[in-house]
Amino acid sequence: MNSDQIIVQSTINAEVKKVWENYTNPQHIIHWNFASDDWQCPWAKNDLKVGGKYSARMEAKDGSFGFEFEAIYDQVADQKLISYTMEDGRKASVAFESLGSQTEVTIKFDAENQNPIEMQRGGWQAILDNFKKYVESN
Repeated sequence: MNSDQIIVQSTINAEVKKVWENYTNPQHIIHWNFASDDWQCPWAKNDLKVGGKYSARMEAKDGSFGFEFEAIYDQVADQKLISYTMEDGRKASVAFESLGSQTEVTIKFDAENQNPIEMQRGGWQAILDNFKKYVESN
């Protein structure tokens, strides 16, 4: 298991309540949970509680590749923190810091061994950037 931890961050021009709702509600997740415009998230399910399961389908729009991302929640603090364990045992956390009319979102996750760290950071940052764009235009 790779012990490297990767951090991605974004400051979103919206209050924490809206940011949290857009991050955790499957009706919103399907609109931002992909790294580029040639990908999509056709469905997402979220049982947002300790021991609850999150799952989402991510796939290329042309059907050439896709996968399901699943995790079990270890910690849920409303509008503050989510931590979870992915299927392969890696851990991740998402912190929401209220800055008044803005919210800072910080995601920390254990790197996997298949892809270079910069590629992983880039992919997760692209999804977070897509999330920011979605929230701010919604």
